[in-house]
Amino acid sequence: MYKVEHLIGGGWSTGRGTGELTVLSPFDGEPVTLVPIASDADVGAAVTAARAAAPGWARTAAGARAAALHAAADAVEQAVDELARIMSAEMGKPVDGARESIGAGVGTLRQYAELGPVHRGRALAGDDQAVDLMAYGPRGVVAVITPWNDPVAVSCGLLGAALVTGNTVVYKPSERTPATGWRLARLMAPHFPSAVVSLLNGDGSVGAALAGSAVDVVAQVGSTATGRSIAAACARTGAKALLENGGSDPLIVDAGVDPVWAAQQAALGAFANSGQICVAVERVYVHRDVAGAFVAALAAEADTWAEAVGPLVDRRLRDVVHAQVEAAVAAGARLVCGGVVPDGPGAHYPPTVLAECTDDMAVLREETFGPVAPVVTVDSFSEGLARAADSPYGLAATVLTGSMSNAQRAWRELPVGTVKVNAVFGGAPGGAAHPRRGSGQGFGYGPELLDELTVTKAVHIEAPPSGW
Repeated sequence: MYKVEHLIGGGWSTGRGTGELTVLSPFDGEPVTLVPIASDADVGAAVTAARAAAPGWARTAAGARAAALHAAADAVEQAVDELARIMSAEMGKPVDGARESIGAGVGTLRQYAELGPVHRGRALAGDDQAVDLMAYGPRGVVAVITPWNDPVAVSCGLLGAALVTGNTVVYKPSERTPATGWRLARLMAPHFPSAVVSLLNGDGSVGAALAGSAVDVVAQVGSTATGRSIAAACARTGAKALLENGGSDPLIVDAGVDPVWAAQQAALGAFANSGQICVAVERVYVHRDVAGAFVAALAAEADTWAEAVGPLVDRRLRDVVHAQVEAAVAAGARLVCGGVVPDGPGAHYPPTVLAECTDDMAVLREETFGPVAPVVTVDSFSEGLARAADSPYGLAATVLTGSMSNAQRAWRELPVGTVKVNAVFGGAPGGAAHPRRGSGQGFGYGPELLDELTVTKAVHIEAPPSGW
């Protein structure tokens, strides 16, 4: 069993809290990690230490900050196998997939190590006798609150961008993957001055206390409900809220598309990581001309995926996913395959396909976060576009089409941060987008994340009067 600690003021300890959490294996239900719950005093001490360390780290040359981040990336890369085993044990992702995800995190650390020193302000065209410029500086103390579904890659992005721009960080990983976050902090923290990186563990109460403390930014990736609570806390304290929250991402399958290829794309989007991806496909709108063949092909794909997917993170999530499937069937959806809770230990759930769904079903209106593909048949691309846009979320969307005009309509009209055409995953490095509606606010990736984590000052300089 992993026994994690907090990192407060440069020292590792179990803190002053009295509560503990136990993480159970999603494979067999056995205990995996013992977690001390940080007290309010621990939160206050970590933030105070980070605040005290902030001026020195802000004055550190950008190149030196980048070198520290590169060294941290080296340490994480060397421990990829160990981290992958921990991550798999806590949240169920197969080890090979976990290793790939951690590799992406290492790449993100290196990306920000390279971008940090060239992040710059700009000169302004003012009076010839003066100098005018806009200069960047760190915001101060950044609270980083991260999810369990991709715990290393997401954490590396937020930690890397915050640290390379001169901020100190108080890091709170999900209570479902605390050993993963603890080991990541163990690897990274030694490469930075004391208290530049702090770690707090515990449940949602710890995250709430951190979000409401005297920090300058709260950067969170997680559920919409948690994001809204953080936004409210930041409104009270004046901190900046940087949020990437839930989604219910649509996939539109146009007429004339190869239904077998479309089913392969849909299965990848819906079943990868057991559907536990922020930009997973959670709603499918398929043109009537190809709907029958598409649903049959998707069911075949689900059978193929059945042996490849890992369990859901825990039984609590599995209960939510299964309840949505049962409610949809009770409301008239047709269960094509899956949808049955397997016997035995752990939190396994089969790839599931639902046909003849309607927009009022929770499996379409809410975030499912499981290996479920609900299918809606539409009579035109315009209908699919309109129904896909009708959502309380606005994270991402995918369109499969052979029509360039339909592709252009999709990326212009869909009210989401990211639109993908003819591929459910992919994109150039450095892409960044604004999530909409209940899916969050602010840039969470790319070079623009450096802007989010810095403040800009306008500076006007004139020479003193002659004769001084």
